[in-house]
Amino acid sequence: MATFREMRVLEIVEDDSLTTDQKIAELREIESEARGLQRAASEGPMDDDDGWQEDLRQVRLALDKLGAKEPKKGAASL
Repeated sequence: MATFREMRVLEIVEDDSLTTDQKIAELREIESEARGLQRAASEGPMDDDDGWQEDLRQVRLALDKLGAKEPKKGAASL
């Protein structure tokens, strides 16, 4: 069963009204949100399968498909 984020990622990738740069920008927003939620979940009781890792993987695959470059990671990155 696909999550809401997975469906949204597919919707963005297949949206012909958006430019590649617009698609990448929207996917980066989803990625940022998912990373924030993953960080918040990690502050609570340990859960090996918080669900965010798969969402992040789907976003990363979509970004790769669009030719987006990996953003530079800082000290606070996961």
